Amino acid sequence: MPTFTPAISALDAIPVSLAERAIEAVRGAVRSGALIPGELYSVYRIAEQLDISRSPVREALLRLAETGMIKFERNRGFRVVLPTPHDIAEIFAIRLALEVPAVRRATLQADIRDRRALRQQYAAMEEAAQIDDEPTFEHHDQELHALLIDIEGNKRTKNIINNLRDATRLVGASTVRSERSLLEVLVDHLPIVEAFEAANPEAAAIAMDCHLRTTGRLLLSQALRQSGKQDEELAIWEQLID
Repeated sequence: MPTFTPAISALDAIPVSLAERAIEAVRGAVRSGALIPGELYSVYRIAEQLDISRSPVREALLRLAETGMIKFERNRGFRVVLPTPHDIAEIFAIRLALEVPAVRRATLQADIRDRRALRQQYAAMEEAAQIDDEPTFEHHDQELHALLIDIEGNKRTKNIINNLRDATRLVGASTVRSERSLLEVLVDHLPIVEAFEAANPEAAAIAMDCHLRTTGRLLLSQALRQSGKQDEELAIWEQLID
């Protein structure tokens, strides 16, 4: 059985519903690798380990199933689902549609505290990159993107993006190691941060668009190599994005 305790304890001070706690616990287990793609898990056992009733756990899993992260098997339980190459392209099509205008609006709305907070997240990424600490780097990477959406003010967008990022993690959503170093990923974020600090919304939007396209194309290529279908990359990308 996967271990969920850290994900729940991290939320102890936050007044959220049991279903939201369960969502964060399951997502945390996916991120950590405690929930393994393809393995069959029992809703009852998950609820037991989280020490909450099955109803909010099932509600949480139904919401995650809507994102494509898990799939129910009738009367048996659920499995974490690996996204296909087509899924990855769809995910980045959605992220481009949501995050590019979000960063444009955030850059317009931000105050000096917001700009300082974003630079702090970038500095934390830089520190992690210098010591090759991938988990910490990925945490601050996600926090940097989440901060921009928080500033823009759309909570639903933030939840959707977090779920999409977790789904791509299942295929190594980090392009780190196989495609790029942490320092290369860090540098890819710098134009976003600099445009945000300069209060230049168009430059920030362009930088985010470029960053997402670069990451999405690399992840698609990586997934296609794993499935032995490298020659389909251009067709899939053009169909859904270009």
